[in-house]
Amino acid sequence: MTGKTPRTVLVTGPGGAGRTTVAAATALAAARRGDRTLLLCADPAGPGTVLGTAVTTAAGAGPAEVTPGLWVARVDPADYFRTEFLALQERAAAALDMLGARRLDGEELTELPGAEQFALLQALRRAAAGDWNVLVVDLPPLRDALSVLALPERLRRLIGRLLPAERQAARALRPMIAQLAGVPMPADWLYGAAARRDEELAAVQALIGSPGTTVRLVAEPGPAAADALRVARDGLSLYGLRVDALVPNKVLPTDSSDAWLATLAAQQQKCLDGWSEEYGPGSGAGSGTGWPLREVRHLGRDPRGLDDLADLEALADLGPGPGPDTEPDPDPWWVEDRREEDGLLVWSLPLPGAVKADIGLVRRGDELLLTVGPFHRIVPLAGALRRCTVSGAALTDGVLKVRFTPDPGLWPRTP
Repeated sequence: MTGKTPRTVLVTGPGGAGRTTVAAATALAAARRGDRTLLLCADPAGPGTVLGTAVTTAAGAGPAEVTPGLWVARVDPADYFRTEFLALQERAAAALDMLGARRLDGEELTELPGAEQFALLQALRRAAAGDWNVLVVDLPPLRDALSVLALPERLRRLIGRLLPAERQAARALRPMIAQLAGVPMPADWLYGAAARRDEELAAVQALIGSPGTTVRLVAEPGPAAADALRVARDGLSLYGLRVDALVPNKVLPTDSSDAWLATLAAQQQKCLDGWSEEYGPGSGAGSGTGWPLREVRHLGRDPRGLDDLADLEALADLGPGPGPDTEPDPDPWWVEDRREEDGLLVWSLPLPGAVKADIGLVRRGDELLLTVGPFHRIVPLAGALRRCTVSGAALTDGVLKVRFTPDPGLWPRTP
């Protein structure tokens, strides 16, 4: 193990845009530059077709090296579900025996819906702990990918609420508490399992939030992709995910003499011009800087094999994303102290592209429930804001400004 978080590129985009091709080409470019690279694929079919070579995906098999410096691994939801279920069955063996339940064998287990997401999180955790300089992840389509990337934070919050760590500290008092309450207290193994899960999720959350992790969006120029990108921008901003490039894929040549092809190319170019204005550098699409656009030309066929992937010049490097040793970015959600001027604290949350009608804001105790379009996030309030009441909010120039009024009963008094 290197002991360092790898430079990580999370590749996603609308379905059918060529995510696997872009992910494979990005990983190949990193490997040929001399980086020890892992391509992690969430697609059940795997990247074998794009790479032009068979990739071993047997359960329990480690990453397969397909060319010097480049290894490939596939997420296996069935193997993950089977392993986790059998482990749970073993831990509950005593209770199952008391009930006379018949145990299930691994061969008769089929994964349940949702196993794909948890299998991907486990694969990310293992990859982050490996000896890789670069990790390229071929994620599911855009909306599903955003849900997966937000999952570690959500699950950790649920674990913390249902099984608070401070209750585990009262282990010696548990028999007495059980007698007083009249109900049995959770067993030690439950707290232990929760602590292990929290530790695993924390590792994935650290990888996703690392300054060396960026998202690479892949989209084929057209109206459907444009709509998907606008919705996705809300989720990317809300979850604090950084985009290193928007990759317009399968871009047609503009100099064709064929009238039909020339018409399609003109439609694409009109879309690309719009994307450049809406998302490009200086547009404020993300973190105030916009997204670099890297056009990938259409090869006239589906890319297949390392030679075709190497021919995608636009993906020859990892883009302007920060490296793994870069200092963390300052918090993009900042608090402005305006107590002297207006008697307020103002929490600013950049949400480029968001519209007022799609934003929801609810204060619950020491947390703020934010809704932007179809995306939700619950964030803890800073210490100073917890001693305030929410007095209003406004969306101005892509920044949501939430106003907090100090509560006289809670705010420290100056002498």
